Amino acid sequence: MCLGGVVVASFAIAWVGLNLYVQSQGTQARIQQELSQRIGAPLQIRSISATPWGGLTLSGIRIGRAAPGNANDFLDAKSFHLHVRLVSLLSKSLVISKVALFDPTVVWPQDPDGRWRLPEASPTPPRQAPAAPPGAVKPPKVRAHLVPEVRRVKLTGGNFKFLDRSGKLTAAFSGVSFHAGVQSPLALNGSAKITKASLRDRFFVDELRSPLHYDASALELPKISARIGHGDITARFSIQPEKPDSPFNVGVEFRNVQADQIVSEAGGPKGMLQGKLDGKLQAAGKTADPNALIGSGEIVLRDGQLQQYSLLVALGQVLQIEELTQLHLQQAEAKYHLTPGLVTVDELVLQSPNMRLSAVGTITFDGKLQLDAQLAVNDNVRAKLFKPIRDNFRPIAEPGYSALAFQVGGTIDRPRSNLVERMVGRDLKDLVSELFGGKKSKKKPSTEPSPAVAEQVTPTPAAADTSTGATPTPAAP
Repeated sequence: MCLGGVVVASFAIAWVGLNLYVQSQGTQARIQQELSQRIGAPLQIRSISATPWGGLTLSGIRIGRAAPGNANDFLDAKSFHLHVRLVSLLSKSLVISKVALFDPTVVWPQDPDGRWRLPEASPTPPRQAPAAPPGAVKPPKVRAHLVPEVRRVKLTGGNFKFLDRSGKLTAAFSGVSFHAGVQSPLALNGSAKITKASLRDRFFVDELRSPLHYDASALELPKISARIGHGDITARFSIQPEKPDSPFNVGVEFRNVQADQIVSEAGGPKGMLQGKLDGKLQAAGKTADPNALIGSGEIVLRDGQLQQYSLLVALGQVLQIEELTQLHLQQAEAKYHLTPGLVTVDELVLQSPNMRLSAVGTITFDGKLQLDAQLAVNDNVRAKLFKPIRDNFRPIAEPGYSALAFQVGGTIDRPRSNLVERMVGRDLKDLVSELFGGKKSKKKPSTEPSPAVAEQVTPTPAAADTSTGATPTPAAP
């Protein structure tokens, strides 16, 4: 009993002494300085304590600003647990078997060169030893600095925000957790989980998981699985944050994604497009320049339905074609490629049982449309049209179908087309415009959209002169 009490008392005394040691101003400053140099960033610690079960705990961790003029700290964390080999505190090596960071918030802005870089630590000027007078005894050697050696890293409850050079949110990640083995001071191999991610507050991803590799040259997520719009995503992503403009590569495949949710989250009208999306995208770009994206992709809509598109609804009501008011799509797919600032639509097809809408053209990254389109109907629908309208649909190569070419301009939010004018001819245009709720045109037709329909626009120079009611025979889509 006495021997056991002595052991316990000795252990308690030793532990109190250890706490006094790690909490001393000199030791705390030394650990703070060495960790700052190790990660290459100015790190501040509010307090340090040690327990037998939790190792060394650093509380109130802050890492300074990542870019000049930014008001936010780069990192602010609730606590930072270091499981340290205690004997190493008394040697030249600080062996940290595990680092656990809890509830960190990271705000990471781009620097003026478009790179995401860690805050730079202010170099500590070397101390100048006073000159020894002749014959004086040599001063004792200064003890070498601690050399931290981290073995494993764990992060839970993280929130990350990446800002562009103007301070606008580029990407956000919440509920971040990862664990990794450390191979060198700035090289990690492990796995990551993210509860929710968003890109420019318009594209949202849930339940993201992937292996993770990070070093000074790149961050790689080579095997991503996630959920988007109640569908599934598999992807790979890599970024070189230290290079100018932070170039990246991404490959994505998705399936069973709810189209309506994606459209509405991106800012489009809710309920316009129903169905499930499958597709893929291969792209490369620079995070500092959203217009620098290049690549290609395709999208297929299954069980699709297009509704609440005012032009088609109005045409369907006037022409008494119910199918136009709600297009139940047998086929809906798009193939495209990306060049800086531009999406080129190589093929867009929306096919219902009795008609087909197709288009090719371009969409700028800010949403401006320039599409050459074609509306094709089968003989059953054509026979129901008024004769002046029916005559403007000309037979095409596909048996049993006739088509009408038109152009689409404006923007994604406010598309404009000359479909009505091409369909009814200039002589009947005013009458149809009035039926749609517009005003009869005078000498200078208004270019503003009619509230009831997607806007009519003056035909492009490539469009035929409709003053005689004649139109060219459009090519088959």
